[in-house]
Amino acid sequence: MTNQKCQIEYLRRIHKVQDYIEQHLGQSLSITELADTAGFSKYHFSRIFQGILHEPLAHYVNRIRMERALFLLAHRTDKNMTDIAYELGLSDSAVFSRAFKNYFGVSPREYRKEYSKNRKDSYLLSEYNKSTAKKEWAGNPYPVTGQITIENLKEKQVAYVRHTGTYETLAKEYVHLMQALFDYAKEQHLLVEDKNWVLAMYHDNPEFGEESQFRTSLCLTVPEDIKVKEDGILGRMNLEGGLYAVGHFQIRKEQYSDAWNYMYQEWIMGSGYVPRDYNPFEVYRNIPSEGESPIHEVDIYVPIEPIHF
Repeated sequence: MTNQKCQIEYLRRIHKVQDYIEQHLGQSLSITELADTAGFSKYHFSRIFQGILHEPLAHYVNRIRMERALFLLAHRTDKNMTDIAYELGLSDSAVFSRAFKNYFGVSPREYRKEYSKNRKDSYLLSEYNKSTAKKEWAGNPYPVTGQITIENLKEKQVAYVRHTGTYETLAKEYVHLMQALFDYAKEQHLLVEDKNWVLAMYHDNPEFGEESQFRTSLCLTVPEDIKVKEDGILGRMNLEGGLYAVGHFQIRKEQYSDAWNYMYQEWIMGSGYVPRDYNPFEVYRNIPSEGESPIHEVDIYVPIEPIHF
């Protein structure tokens, strides 16, 4: 195996660990099970993880937990401190409060109170095209609206390539990453007419996460009866089934942030639903034509569940 292929394989294994951590955040996450997920010896795994992501394993797990805590405190007011502690794999609310205050310098209750008070001045929920979005937001809070449907989605198998970094670097590398995704899919005969969704999944909430650490998976859905071989940069995961709010939009490239903000800050407030603890994603329904204002047909999927008072 060449040095480059070896590096790519190491990265793919670390992506699998990231997926595992995200899916099992409510568990203890021992180094043994994480090392087994990656296929590395537990005696070397921590050094390998830090060498690739430039972040110690324990710090990474704690950061993901604390960023999830921010989201739950801000947007899941139906959950108390004990609920959130258990959801994050912590033993009780006191342990959660200490961990949160050690990380952010304020207690979770203080943060929830301040976020609620200053909600209208908080970050836009999408960070695409920042300057355009924030300029339009000042004079027209919801310049884009879309039809919203509620759908119960079945679990789907997806093949993916992953980008870690800002959305600006994602935009620069997008064409190359998509080309790699389709090249691998074609090589493995994963492309089936009218069966593949093309989508982008966002693993980190831009309202709370560290911008340089944002993870984005560019994906193709693959029928369950087709085996995906995780080879090179190509990974495989399941897209979680369940209830989703689906926003159907026809927009220009610079209007993606407006569409996301319409769903999260306008529609969901009066919908009777709250965001479910899973990743939102975009499904691309067309290839925009060339021209001054090519229209993007995109469906935005937000995982939801009924609100309980």
